[in-house]
Formats: sequence, structure tokens, C-alpha cells
Amino acid sequence: MHYQDERTTGCRISDSWTYRGLKTVVLENEVVRITVLADKGADIYSFVHKPTDTDFMWRSPWGVRDQSKTVPPTGDPSSVWMDLYEGGWQTIVPHGGYSDTVYGADFGIHGDVSLIPWDAQIIEDTPDKVSVRFWAKSVRMPMSVSKTLTLVSGSPTLEVEESVTNEGGEALDMVWLEHIALGPPVISGNSRLYLPECKLLSHPESIDPNSILEPDFTGDWPNMNAKDGSVIDFTHIPAKEERSLDMAYMTEMSEGWYAVLNEETNIGWAVSYPVETFKYLWYWRNYGGGYGYPWYGRCYNAGLEPCTSFGNGGIKQAQENGTALNIGAGETVSVTITAGPFTGSGTVTHVDTDGRVTIE
Repeated sequence: MHYQDERTTGCRISDSWTYRGLKTVVLENEVVRITVLADKGADIYSFVHKPTDTDFMWRSPWGVRDQSKTVPPTGDPSSVWMDLYEGGWQTIVPHGGYSDTVYGADFGIHGDVSLIPWDAQIIEDTPDKVSVRFWAKSVRMPMSVSKTLTLVSGSPTLEVEESVTNEGGEALDMVWLEHIALGPPVISGNSRLYLPECKLLSHPESIDPNSILEPDFTGDWPNMNAKDGSVIDFTHIPAKEERSLDMAYMTEMSEGWYAVLNEETNIGWAVSYPVETFKYLWYWRNYGGGYGYPWYGRCYNAGLEPCTSFGNGGIKQAQENGTALNIGAGETVSVTITAGPFTGSGTVTHVDTDGRVTIE
């Protein structure tokens, strides 16, 4: 667009940017600035809290790559996605998890929607409120996905309204995952994780030689057994020196929310989501322990990812354990998610559906 209002105060939005060759949309207000890679999954690449100059999104060491200028060195269905994984926040549909073949379609890790360009349209642009809608269609399943991001003046909270529609002529199972990866400085050995009372599950088997969690564990939040017989308090974020890499899951939550608070800086990140749709919260604990491709011991981040389903084996595993999301022919499933920073000290006891955080 050539005639957008070039404001310098209040809410602002522009789709006139490119980053490393990718069409990019920037939303901001007085408190936060959000950068979205429209040409790569409509990924939220950056989410900056302006008063503290804090970016909550983790960045992979290799960063953003233009898919049109990248030739995969192999046809491995997992490494293609990893080669292009820049960190941040992806919407993963219709296949979330490891590579597999479902309905005759060959899916790489985390499917295809987060690898393709999305269309973008600014639908509101005023000093009080800005909104932009993104939409795309899966290449290998008749699923269309749309999400609208909204910021209002003075608020740190981003509202994300998403929908997935089955455009096929038959009911289809899917896994829907909001792949949110957080990094320093909100993630540190001084940080704590808060969420409602729930059940804790570990992955059925260790995912890495440096996994420390007891496989196939089930227990009450916040304690989980370790392989060495100790008990791990999941409210504590470990430092990178722990050198562990694990997957865990939270379920049976009365409400869908979580918060991470760095108790040294008093800067936090909070997300709310509909637990009726996202019945599991995946917890990717990449605390410096991944060696070899692609991490090589370089990475320190936490993935806290609302998901419809259990286990990162993809649609087939979710079908087998009864947690796949089934969408009838022509039907649409819609959700509203809020996410954003907060500041304060104490214990987080609640995050409401508008993103407001209660600290005691």
C-alpha cells in the first residue's frame, strides 16, 4: 500500500516491509512492537516490550532464511522444516509433530502451513486499534487457516483470533499446535513457570541422550520424577548449565493459561487460550542439552505450546491415543488466544481471557 497513515504515536501498522526478502508486517503501540513474517507461515518473529527493550521470542542460531533462495541439501522430511526454523511463534496445522504419512499424504515435521506464504490484509488502522488478517491453505490437506492479530492503544496484549476450516468432502483428523518458543532474557535460571493445577506427563521415551526426565511419567503439577531418582519442580526454569533436552506435557487444566516470570528482572510473559480446544500444553525443554544437528549445544529456550493433542508423533499417534481433533466436512473450528508481557514481582495466580495477569 502506498497511502498508509504514517503515524508516530498510538497504534501503528504497516505491511510495507520486507525482511531478508520476506514480506513482513509490523504492528505496534506505545508498549509493544510485533513483527510477523507473512511470507513464512505468518510467524511471529519478534515480540518486543518497548519499556524494557525485551524480545520474548527465541531466535534460532541460523535465523530467517528465504525459502525461495534455499535448496534443501537432502529430502529428509524433518530437516527441511528445521533448516527454515527461525524460532518465534508458528501456527502448526494440520500436522503437528514428527514426520509421517496420513491419508496418503507425506508430512514433514510440523506439516506445511508454517513453511508457505500467507496472504495479509490490514482490516483496521486507527490510533486506538490496529488489526491485520493473515490466511493460507495447506498444500497436502484441504484445510484453510486464518488468523487476525489485534492491538489496542496502551495495552501490552496481542489478541489472536484463529480459525481452521475443513474444505474437503470428508471428516478429517488433525493436530493443531501453537508453537511458541521463548528465550533469554525472560528464560533464565532465575525464572519461574506458573499455570493452573494440572496433570504432568513426560514423553513415552527419552527424546535425546541428554534427557533427564523419567519416561512415561504421570503425576500432579508441579513435580516430575527424573531418571536419577530425584524429583524436579517444574515451576523452576533450569539454567543452560543443566544441559538437558526433554519433552513434557500438561493436561487436565481447569483453565488455559501460563506465565513465565524472571524474578531477577521482574519481566514476564503470559498466554491465555481456550482449554476446550487446546487440551494439552506441550513443554519443549531445550535447556542447552541438544547436541548434533540442529542444536549443537548452542540453544537455550523453552517451548510452551498449546496443542489439541498428546505426543509429538503427529496425526497418526493422536488418532491412536484418541486426542486428534476431528473436523467435519465444511466445518470450522475457531479460537481466541492472548499473549503479551507483564511486569511485577510475586506469584502469578491467574491470567484471564483478556490477558490480564494477577500476581500475589
